[in-house]
Amino acid sequence: MKEKAKTKSGKPSLMPGFLRRPIVIVLFVLMNVIVIAITAMVEFGNSKEATDLSKVVLNWWMLLPALLCFLVAVTLDIFKYVLMMKEMSPEQSRDKRTLCHIASRTVLLGKYYDNITPAAVGGQPFQIYYMRKNSDLPNGLSTSIPIFGMISLQIGFIIIALICFLFGGLIKDNPALVVTAIIGLLFYAFWPVMVAGVSLFPKPTVKFIKFLVKILAKIKLVKNREETLIKVENETKEYADSVKTILKTKGLFLKSILISVVYNFLIALIPFFVLTAFGGSVDLIHSFVTTIAVMSAIYFVPTPGNSGVAEGTFFVVFSALSSGYVFWAMLVWRFFSYYIYIIIGPIIYFFMHLEKKRAKIDG
Repeated sequence: MKEKAKTKSGKPSLMPGFLRRPIVIVLFVLMNVIVIAITAMVEFGNSKEATDLSKVVLNWWMLLPALLCFLVAVTLDIFKYVLMMKEMSPEQSRDKRTLCHIASRTVLLGKYYDNITPAAVGGQPFQIYYMRKNSDLPNGLSTSIPIFGMISLQIGFIIIALICFLFGGLIKDNPALVVTAIIGLLFYAFWPVMVAGVSLFPKPTVKFIKFLVKILAKIKLVKNREETLIKVENETKEYADSVKTILKTKGLFLKSILISVVYNFLIALIPFFVLTAFGGSVDLIHSFVTTIAVMSAIYFVPTPGNSGVAEGTFFVVFSALSSGYVFWAMLVWRFFSYYIYIIIGPIIYFFMHLEKKRAKIDG
């Protein structure tokens, strides 16, 4: 197993190399502030029709269920990672507190990178990097756990979406939404199918990847071709074995899918409670089904956090409110679905910086 990067005290470094200097941390935080500001301006810059905040009548206690849904959903996602680490490698796993520590940062920082990178491509690579550096798990498991964490969330959403589509009559007055929701669901199914293919057919996958490596080597994008080919073969085999371990571990697959179903269910309930808090009179099932359809429809939008499209598409959900309240309701919803992760990321890195300084002092 690859040796972990260490601090002067000899302890593993918890931070990526580019975030180990105070000045870089400050610039990193400023970058996040700029990202939030720009995104907010793009999404909500046209707020002329919004009711003056001092005149907004808000049933604030109805935001508590929304907050509770968010907290329980994130806690369940973290628990899923703890469960996978504990069940798949009990002999190498650390104590429960350490597992929770690794899992919480893996999940929250993964969501942070998902929301600042186009098409949410940054989350899983960072999660793999973080787990390889900070857990006792073999590389294969450190790769397969984050990927399966993502895949199980997608499968959980697909299950809920298919059930909701049985109630498609609730959104039949919006055929464009129905069509884009179905297209989005196909995108949701892409990665689960791909991962299943790699796991079930590792040899053809290795051959295909080797073919790509050879092409990249010819155009000088890959150095040390033979070394890369060996690494590809070993890691693909290790990954395939790890995914098979997930499937063979008693009850782990079903538990992960069940947790993911509940996670998606809770996240999709948040718009209903936000609507209710702002005085909207809406049917719970209709709001839930519409939310799932919209979440599916915007899945393939390549912008960070689906910004620029999510707020426009989600207007279908929040149109039950008067035009002056829609702005504030959608702003609150975007806080739960997007901004909160952008805020949490730098906070975690700040504490990681403090841990690094404390480790130096202790050393």
